[in-house]
Amino acid sequence: MNAILSLKYFIPELSLTALLIIAVLADLILKKENKHHSTGIVIAGAIIVLITLIVTGTEMHSLFFGTIVLDRFAVFFKFLTILTLIFTLWAGSHSKDLKKYNPGEFNSLLLMIVLGIFVLTSAVDLLVIYLSFEMLSLLSYVLSGYLLKDKKSNEASLKYIIFGAFSSGIMLYGLSWLYGLTGSLKLDNIHLFLISYNGSALPVYISMLMILAGLGYKIAAVPFHFWSPDVYEGAPTPFTAFLSVAPKAAGFAVLIRMFSFTFSAEGSLETGQWEAFTWLDWPTLLAIISAVTMTLGNFIAIQQTNIKRMLAYSSIAHAGYLMMGLVVLDIEGIFAILFYLSIYMFMNLGAFFVAIFVHNTYGKEDISDFRGLGYKAPFVAIVMTLFLFSLTGLPPTAGFIGKFYLFAALIKSQNQWLWLAVIGIMNSVVSLYYYAGVIKEMFMRDENEEFTALKPGFSFSLLLLVLVAPVFLFGIYWVPLQEFIRSSLGFFISL
Repeated sequence: MNAILSLKYFIPELSLTALLIIAVLADLILKKENKHHSTGIVIAGAIIVLITLIVTGTEMHSLFFGTIVLDRFAVFFKFLTILTLIFTLWAGSHSKDLKKYNPGEFNSLLLMIVLGIFVLTSAVDLLVIYLSFEMLSLLSYVLSGYLLKDKKSNEASLKYIIFGAFSSGIMLYGLSWLYGLTGSLKLDNIHLFLISYNGSALPVYISMLMILAGLGYKIAAVPFHFWSPDVYEGAPTPFTAFLSVAPKAAGFAVLIRMFSFTFSAEGSLETGQWEAFTWLDWPTLLAIISAVTMTLGNFIAIQQTNIKRMLAYSSIAHAGYLMMGLVVLDIEGIFAILFYLSIYMFMNLGAFFVAIFVHNTYGKEDISDFRGLGYKAPFVAIVMTLFLFSLTGLPPTAGFIGKFYLFAALIKSQNQWLWLAVIGIMNSVVSLYYYAGVIKEMFMRDENEEFTALKPGFSFSLLLLVLVAPVFLFGIYWVPLQEFIRSSLGFFISL
């Protein structure tokens, strides 16, 4: 479809661009004492963008000469991203760190990142994938160092840039190899070329490894995870929460498109099953990376005393869990990834937002600062407990259902990946240790110790309630979410 005809299906991205312009203008027009109103304007605009995602429809269309595709699969990730944006902006309005800076700049940069993610999740062209990937990355570097007067924030940005530039360069080189080998930038043409390819597997394998390096960096998988703990600790906590969900989800969207489609033989896609090329055994490679990622993330998280660093290593471990769904080569594995990402958004954002509350109160982020929170702010402590139980995968939280689907997909694969499921279950047990450490701090008190009550405020309490409700309710009745995700995979099967 040409560019003019494509525009009517590009309404969410155009709406997001319009919102970005409005955010910039609002920042210029509003007086200094009223600049905080710009956040409310952006949240309202983000809700409108969310509505356009629904109104635009979910019929599959190839846009802009086949470089971008509109399908339910992409719409799912756009839904996830815009919801993450709304929650991040809501939490950011309560962060004491961000109140020292201009909210208009923060909101505008965040909107540009979301626009990059929107394009990335729909991209089926190597050049568009790389350009949107860079748009996402470059603006993330800026927001990581947004707290100009904070040395940790400056350090986070510098490390993020260094690691990001290196991995991005490797990924670009891998994409160039793939283009040089196949003569096409389109994923479907590359797929058709590889089906009939009878040359040496080495150049394809090398290009795949370099592409995996770039995408592995974005989802913080081992050994591309080194940036994550320092960036999570130094960046503004609302952006850290956003970074732990939306870019990670976008990375998995590209991983699924490239590995489950481009680097796989056709198999029987109608039944939701396919096979990897016999000469390109990437499932085993991803299974090993998955096992190492979840193990390293969990065991190093045990040693952390800073809540943001602990959640950073927890996020690394969860990337390992999510990668398990890729290796089984069927639609159930992809469904498990999308289901878990949906739950992960609520529970991980919630945990980071509680960290914002503690930091606002004490100006620190150590786990020891959570001591007695169950007596000072019982609602916040109970909510945090539910988030941590869900991250562990304990019933009756939705995290248990998410991990159940991931492990079930592995167990169904005729015992081929049973060893990976066992490693995943053992790692979940390990994660309980450091999550329980936070819970223990919150509900511990010395005898005769008195606490001053802390009030989170109505708006912040409502935010936590909105996030914790799905974590609890989807752990009891998850059919609506299940049906939504299954419908999101309908067009992906027919790609």
